[in-house]
Amino acid sequence: MCELMGMSANTPTDICFSFTGLMKRGGKTGPHKDGFGVCFYEGHGIRAFHDPAPSCESEIAYLISRYPIKTQTVICHIRKANRGRVCLENTHPFIRELWGRQWSFAHNGQLKGIKKKKLTYYRPVGTTDSEHAFCYVLDKIRGAFPTQPQTHKKNELLNALIKEISEELSELGIFNFLLSNSEFLYAHCGSKLSWITRRAPF
Repeated sequence: MCELMGMSANTPTDICFSFTGLMKRGGKTGPHKDGFGVCFYEGHGIRAFHDPAPSCESEIAYLISRYPIKTQTVICHIRKANRGRVCLENTHPFIRELWGRQWSFAHNGQLKGIKKKKLTYYRPVGTTDSEHAFCYVLDKIRGAFPTQPQTHKKNELLNALIKEISEELSELGIFNFLLSNSEFLYAHCGSKLSWITRRAPF
């Protein structure tokens, strides 16, 4: 299956060191040779890099490993294809707009029957179960919250909805994911997901 890496920082930070290790797992020290992608948030903007080539061989990945892009939120994904062919449109993280913000999503796992879930507002570009799941998640959020929550209480309701959708989709298989809208980084553990907190001095 695929592998994920995310970061949420209180000050702009680069991921050069961590990404260099992940990059090698994309076909050299790991079997995840079917493409990679990274999304860096800068305010409400997003820098997105995707390549269907193995990250261990990708010139784009090499650039990212050497270019210290400062960000507070990042999502990375290296792919081992099991649903959908190896091509650019099937490369995570996927990106969609909601409330004038760019949402990004990367998934690890398989979701049997996800494409039977009806979609209203969003459509997949590629053929992966992951992208269909992302469209479904945003469909549910947009249906429940036509406008962006502006209060703490409404944000709590949004968090509860994302948790509810995550539990629903987890019934279809393995659903490890990272989801962000630049303000928050959501992580869901369906099988195995590790996290660390780093504080100075490291």
